[in-house]
Amino acid sequence: MKTDTIAAIATAMTSSGIGIIRISGGQAFEVIEKIFKKKNGGKIDLSRSHTVQYGYICDQDEVIDEVLVLIMKGPHSYTAEDTVEIDCHGGVLMMKKILETVIQYGARPAEPGEFTKRAFLNGRIDLSQAEAVIDVINAQNEYALKSSVSQLKGKMSEKVKALREKIIYEIAYIESALDDPEHISLDGYGEELAKKLEPMVKELERLIASADNGKVMSEGVKTVILGKPNAGKSSLMNVLVGEERAIVTDIAGTTRDTLEEHIRLRGISLNVVDTAGIRDTEDVVEKIGVTKARTAAEDADLIIYVVDASVPLDENDRDIIEMIRNRKAVVLLNKTDLEQVVSVEELEKQTGHRVIPVSAKEETGIEELEKEIQSMFYQGDIDFNDEVYVTNIRHKTALTESLSSLKLVQKSIEDGMPEDFYSIDLMNAYEQLGTIIGEAVEDDLVNEIFSKFCMGK
Repeated sequence: MKTDTIAAIATAMTSSGIGIIRISGGQAFEVIEKIFKKKNGGKIDLSRSHTVQYGYICDQDEVIDEVLVLIMKGPHSYTAEDTVEIDCHGGVLMMKKILETVIQYGARPAEPGEFTKRAFLNGRIDLSQAEAVIDVINAQNEYALKSSVSQLKGKMSEKVKALREKIIYEIAYIESALDDPEHISLDGYGEELAKKLEPMVKELERLIASADNGKVMSEGVKTVILGKPNAGKSSLMNVLVGEERAIVTDIAGTTRDTLEEHIRLRGISLNVVDTAGIRDTEDVVEKIGVTKARTAAEDADLIIYVVDASVPLDENDRDIIEMIRNRKAVVLLNKTDLEQVVSVEELEKQTGHRVIPVSAKEETGIEELEKEIQSMFYQGDIDFNDEVYVTNIRHKTALTESLSSLKLVQKSIEDGMPEDFYSIDLMNAYEQLGTIIGEAVEDDLVNEIFSKFCMGK
């Protein structure tokens, strides 16, 4: 059955060397036949798949652009449908003109994510792989990109499918035994099932635990820089960003409001907020800045506390030390290029956190800071060959529900419940895992997922 034919610009809407217009669907080849002419005047050759042909896009006798056209016959294409990609000059006006011509001759504008949605609906990829497509596009750091590519290749799907196969086997065995007790015995089955459930539960727990690393990969670490006025917070921010983003002066209290920057550090994304210096003040504007700093610190995943090594600790420092107690924090003893009146040992004793001597002015100690942050958020080396990191909250929710169901089965076994009780919870675990790869998901959920995609993908 032929599907309707969709088209969209697949590259960014900005001037570039090359632009791509993508066409997919039952009439994709008919459309390109109407608007493409080879340089020698001949028609496009549709006899072979995965070919590239050189010529012109035309509207009747008007030549619009000189192009390369890629022909991909379904099911061996991204959408598993007949697909055409037009590589044209990358001007915004030119791409729009070609898209208008494609639509004029039989295609319709694609909805956001509709090409990937068709790949999913046509069975070329499952839902977790489809979601990995948008994660690849949105990746902000090396770890996020590697994790997304791993899921796009089907690593998450493999784990989920393997678990589902084991679960459905046990469901089938129970149902068969209940239907035919004369030939299939359930004697001792509870103890046998309990042994099989143990590695499944551990696998689910490991996947769920990986979500902490996954969140850091996909969303970044919400980081707040705290300290007294003139401790060197803004100088540190400038060093991390690599440019003069924050105003730096010798006048205490220069920073009155929060300044936010996105920083990539050793493969980790830091969403860094530079705050006003924490101190008691009568200045109305500065008070507002201090209040904002406290609020930002409460919501932070990581606090970087900057201490001026050349100034004795005071009540303001003790206030900040209380704020970072029992929090993920790293303490920087700054201005170590000056004469020190605060020691590393004293500061570690007071804060209970590791203290790293740095000089934002001379840019020393920054590498140690980077290593410390990396070790705080990634436990051990991250290996993307076999490991799967859960970066999607929908996946984590489904895994958690599945784990709860398997634990209910374990409880039923312990309590000596009948085998049909096992089957109910096993089926729920099976179905929850199925939602990750798109088995039996509601149309509304599918539409919501693909609505977040960019146009042309």
